[in-house]
Amino acid sequence: MDHALYIGLMSGTSMDGVDAVLVEFPQNNTQTQPANAQPKLIDSLCFNMPTELKQQLRQLISPDWQGSLYEIGIIDQKLGKLFAAAVQALLKQSHTKAESVLAVGSHGQTVWHQPQGQHPFSLQLGDPTHIAEQCNITTVADFRRMDMAASGQGAPLVPAFHQQILTHPHKNRLIVNIGGISNITVLPALENGQDKIIGFDTGTGNGLMDAWIQQCHSVPYDKNGTWAKSGCCHAKLLAACLEDAYFYLPYPKSTGKEYFNLDWLNRCYPNLQAIQPVDVQTTLTELTAQSIIFAMQSLEISIDEVLLCGGGHYNRFLVSRLQAHLGTIPLQSTEVSGIHPDWVEAIAFAWLAQQTMQGESGNLAEATGAKGGRVLGAIHQANKT
Repeated sequence: MDHALYIGLMSGTSMDGVDAVLVEFPQNNTQTQPANAQPKLIDSLCFNMPTELKQQLRQLISPDWQGSLYEIGIIDQKLGKLFAAAVQALLKQSHTKAESVLAVGSHGQTVWHQPQGQHPFSLQLGDPTHIAEQCNITTVADFRRMDMAASGQGAPLVPAFHQQILTHPHKNRLIVNIGGISNITVLPALENGQDKIIGFDTGTGNGLMDAWIQQCHSVPYDKNGTWAKSGCCHAKLLAACLEDAYFYLPYPKSTGKEYFNLDWLNRCYPNLQAIQPVDVQTTLTELTAQSIIFAMQSLEISIDEVLLCGGGHYNRFLVSRLQAHLGTIPLQSTEVSGIHPDWVEAIAFAWLAQQTMQGESGNLAEATGAKGGRVLGAIHQANKT
């Protein structure tokens, strides 16, 4: 057994920066990574996204955007160069030579995710050729398309990684990732068999909360959930939001901020201005908590423990609401399994790059709805001359 270094890049729907991780994976000469072999996080950083670029992206994903293909092309190039800069910063910080890294797995910045309809698609920007060229490291990107070509939703992709490293021998686990959108992965205990793994997007995560506080107070997020904690949940608003058909769709299913946004909120409750702004924030926090719990209750398996990852784990009020609904079911972060909740998704895309480079499937058909396992992503070779 030897080891290989990969870099994972994740720029999520919250757009709070580019998560970059340098990961060491155990390798087997005859097979892919052995079951439950733990990756080793060598180094990590969150690379800042320029304010102007964030604003351009927020405009691009808004339902009323009326820009041009020219603007999309420029943003694609800017993001590609940003991701390359993140890789270079990580290499410098970790004192790692580019030639020692086997590949970069770049998720890209999702600007539109539409898994339903006659022509489903998922669009991520961030030209990966800039990473391969500027960093001279082979780069794997565009992970979602192959799954969608195989009749999947292209998301969520992290459940296959969760299965690999977070399955418990004796406990049925629920992995909850709260980014801009929330998703869950159900991991039956190894002793119960691995034929009932489920993963899907439950609905909004931090996205609506972030958008509301930004509109009201011009700050990017509700730190620790302090503002939400000071208000009261508005029962009618919460009920109106929970009537949305998405929450009742059977899984597999996925969604994005092009669906769950402030326009959606105003459609759910047209008289929103009659509610105190702080109470709206409280209600949106409760919406995230209750939609996750509602999804958990729809499962045909009892859950022994819940592990939390993603930026939502910093929202203390949200975490307290989740625990209140969970009752005696313990809620902890993924750190109890050796992976800090900040880096789970970025490590997942390093793992996905490894799967692609080894010709192994990276999706979980039970989570995406694809016809079966598929080798994901497009490989952009580094310059060897």
